[in-house]
Amino acid sequence: MNISMLFQGIATLFEVDTVTAVTRVGLIVLGVVLIILGSKNVLEPLIMVPMGFGMIAINCAVLYVSATQIGNIFVNPMLTDASEIMDAMQVDFLQPIYTLTFSNGLIACLVFLGIGVMTDVSCVLAYPFTSMLIAFCAELGTMLVFPIAVSMGFLPQEAASIALIGGADGPMVLFSSLIMAKDLFVPITIVAYLYLSLTYGGYPFLVRLLIPKELRGIKPDRDDRVEKVTSGEKLAFAVAACLLLCLLFPVAAPLFMSFFLGVAIREAGISKYVKLLEDTVLYVSTFFLGLLLGVLCDASTILDPAVLKLLVLGMLALLISGIGGILGGYIVYFMSKRKFNPTIGIAGVSCVPTTAKVAQKEVTHVNKQAIVLPYALAANVSGVITTAIFTGLYVSFLT
Repeated sequence: MNISMLFQGIATLFEVDTVTAVTRVGLIVLGVVLIILGSKNVLEPLIMVPMGFGMIAINCAVLYVSATQIGNIFVNPMLTDASEIMDAMQVDFLQPIYTLTFSNGLIACLVFLGIGVMTDVSCVLAYPFTSMLIAFCAELGTMLVFPIAVSMGFLPQEAASIALIGGADGPMVLFSSLIMAKDLFVPITIVAYLYLSLTYGGYPFLVRLLIPKELRGIKPDRDDRVEKVTSGEKLAFAVAACLLLCLLFPVAAPLFMSFFLGVAIREAGISKYVKLLEDTVLYVSTFFLGLLLGVLCDASTILDPAVLKLLVLGMLALLISGIGGILGGYIVYFMSKRKFNPTIGIAGVSCVPTTAKVAQKEVTHVNKQAIVLPYALAANVSGVITTAIFTGLYVSFLT
C-alpha cells in the first residue's frame, strides 16, 4: 500500500511547490491564532472562531481529487457551469450553502436583516445632522482608494469593490464585489472581513494618536432627545428611507430592504419575528459566513498576485476612513464651540457596533463620567446608510 495515499493531507505538502506548502502551513497557524484571539475577545469571536477552523481544515485537508489534480472537497467558488455546480453540490461539503446563500449575496441580506432588528435608530433621528456629517467624512477611504486602486492596474469595477472595504461594512463589500468584481469576489471578501475584525484592535491606537487626552475626556451635555423619539417616528423613518434609497439605487435595494425591514419589525413590535431574526437568522448566517470565509482561505487563493495589493489597499481604505471619521468629529467639535467629543468620529466607520464601542471605551479610559455611546451609535448607524449610498453610486455608475 502507498502510505502517501493513506495520509494525503501530509503527502500533498510534498507534491506542491515550496511557496504553496509554506503558505498552507502559515494559514493553518493563522487559523489557530484567529481562534485564540477570537476566544479571548481580542477579535470578533462570532466571525473569527468559525473562520479560524475553516482556515485550518481547508489547508490541512488537501487531497488527490484525481490522478493529476490536487484539491479539496469543501467548496469550489470558481464554478460557473451549471452541470459542474450540480456535480459539486453532490460531493463538496459546503458547496450547497455557498452556492445557494453565499455566491448570490443572500447571506449578506440575512445578516443585514438581523442587524436591522438589533438597531435602534432613535440616535439617528435625535442627531441627524451631526451623525450624517461624521458618517460622510468616514467614507474618505471609500473615495480616495478608488483612484489609487485604478492606478495600480485594477479595473474600475474592481477598484470600487476594493475601495468599499473603507466603509467597514462586510455584507456590503460581499454584495458589491459579487456584482462588480466576480473574479476577485473571494479575496476581496476575505480581506474585508479579516480587516473588519481588526478594527477593534487597531482603531484605539488611531484615536489616541490623533485626539489629545483632554479632548477624549469631554463629557457631552445631558440631552434627552433620544428618549423623545417614538416608535412611530422610527417606523416612518425606516419606511421613508427604504423607499427613497430603493428609488435612487435599485441595484442595492436587497440590502436596503433587508436592513430597514429589520428596523420596521423591531419598531412594529412583532416579537416573534424579532426573536427569530435576532436569535436564529442573524447568528446562523454569521456562523456560516465565518466558516465559509475560512474555507475560502486556501493557499491557491491567497497566493493570487492580486491579493497582496488587496491587503495593502484594504488596510489603507480603513485607515483613511478612520482618519476621515475623526476629522468629521473635529468638524462637529468646532461647530459646537468645543462641546462635542471628537472621539465619536471614529464611530462613523460603519462596523456596527464595534466602532461605537471603541469610541466609548477610549472615552471611558480618560473620563468614566462621559457617556458618548448615543452619539457614537448615531454615527455608526448613519455609516451603514452612507456606505449603502456609496455602494449604490459605484454600482450604478460602473455597471
